[in-house]
Amino acid sequence: MSARDSATSNGQIVAFPGRVPGQVGFERAELTRILDLYGRMVAAGEWRDYAMDFDKNAATFAAFRRTAERPQARLEKRPALRAKQGMWTLFGEHGQVLKRGHDLANVLAPMERRLLRAVDD
Repeated sequence: MSARDSATSNGQIVAFPGRVPGQVGFERAELTRILDLYGRMVAAGEWRDYAMDFDKNAATFAAFRRTAERPQARLEKRPALRAKQGMWTLFGEHGQVLKRGHDLANVLAPMERRLLRAVDD
């Protein structure tokens, strides 16, 4: 068994030889946390749809109140900003930056608080 075969059998992703991965994505734990919040917001009646976009610079998750509108919240992961202001950014409905940081849980905190208000009403 070659080294490449053992790497794929362990569940690791091996890039095509000679190519650098061309896009940024969410790790499983990150996506689980994001979709958990999304599911709770759907149950509270706040969100109804979502979209994800992946390119070479950023991965984006956008949550919509209705499909035809602009996103009510947008979360971006930009690894290039990891050493500066943090790779996570939460944008509001009108494009304003609500929170930046290094930790996903802290960046999602404003949406978590919004969820608590929605449930209390």
